[in-house]
Amino acid sequence: MTGNPIPPLHLYSVPSEPQAPEAPPKRERPRTAWTADQLMAAEFPEPKWAVPGILAEGVSLLAGPPKVGKSWLSLGLGLSVAAGGQAFDSVPVRGGPVLYLALEDTPRRLQTRMGKLLGGQKAPAGLTLVTECPPFPQGGSEAIAGWLDRNPDARMVVIDVFAKMRGQSPQGASAYDADYVAVGYAKRLADHYGIAVVLVHHVRKMASEDFLTEVSGTNGIAGAADATLVLKRARGQADGILHVTGRDVNEAEYALSFQEASGAWHLLDGPVSDHTVGDTRAAILRFVRANPGARPKDIADALPQADADTIRRTCSRMAADGQLAKDGSGRYYPDTETRTQGATEVSQLSDCPATPSDQHERPGQHQQELSGLSGSLTADQRGRK
Repeated sequence: MTGNPIPPLHLYSVPSEPQAPEAPPKRERPRTAWTADQLMAAEFPEPKWAVPGILAEGVSLLAGPPKVGKSWLSLGLGLSVAAGGQAFDSVPVRGGPVLYLALEDTPRRLQTRMGKLLGGQKAPAGLTLVTECPPFPQGGSEAIAGWLDRNPDARMVVIDVFAKMRGQSPQGASAYDADYVAVGYAKRLADHYGIAVVLVHHVRKMASEDFLTEVSGTNGIAGAADATLVLKRARGQADGILHVTGRDVNEAEYALSFQEASGAWHLLDGPVSDHTVGDTRAAILRFVRANPGARPKDIADALPQADADTIRRTCSRMAADGQLAKDGSGRYYPDTETRTQGATEVSQLSDCPATPSDQHERPGQHQQELSGLSGSLTADQRGRK
């Protein structure tokens, strides 16, 4: 009987090589103390980005409700980074080894999912997929560290799902402390190796206006992480909205569309508001953003699909809803900041300048609407994880 031609491979092992593997490079322990003048005089490198503008080195939570598409999103992200391709089919990412712990999947399911995402392209050898790993306290940290030692150029580790890796809570610890300690295992790996570690997690059943409070567990989980990403379904034209905030990432939200044929999430042009309101409001928003100070007549002339009365009433309602700003002469503006300051484009969420010096152009945005996004994501359909 013919044996399996694929040699066994575990997280603790590497494929057999003709030559003995080189010893992993020794890593110096990062400095942790300075005098104030030393710290101010020190020069630090910019954060290393797995996905520019959205996933930096450190621990990032990727949370969302069941079946929203977190696993498809994270697998597509791993494929893009491992291949050095384009996240969202538009954002260039630097390639490098990626470790993907698919702890709720089978090899067959992973193969099927990757085949759809790759669309006939060659699978990247730099992506290592693992379906079993002990929890962090029971040897998981050492197993991941060993892989990172064997892959010194690694860019990212994805753990899907975090609950499978956290292990038992320390005896006598409060719920907050237990959550903080659990994320701390991943945090130590991320900081020591200077890579991005993505923890796929769940959200509470109860919705909230603040997406951070929707992350399942205590505040210790989000508090210990460097960044939090929450994927939600949108009610309008967008299939999903990605909310992002973090220590090295500007707070923002992005509209995503799921492409069923390829199984991938794509970034939609323009801000989220363009895709979560009706067609008429979206058209008005786009026109006013390009023509600040427009009157309803100007808008109606540019939008022949809607009559002047409809445009006038819709603009008034949008102003009441905070989607537009109106001055005393009846002119409309995208927001109050644009009307009063004019020259400086600001983020919709944080009121920060839209083009920080250490960020890249937001995919899908015009040059005047930069806010520093980049990302790579993918998803399943209605039955997706």
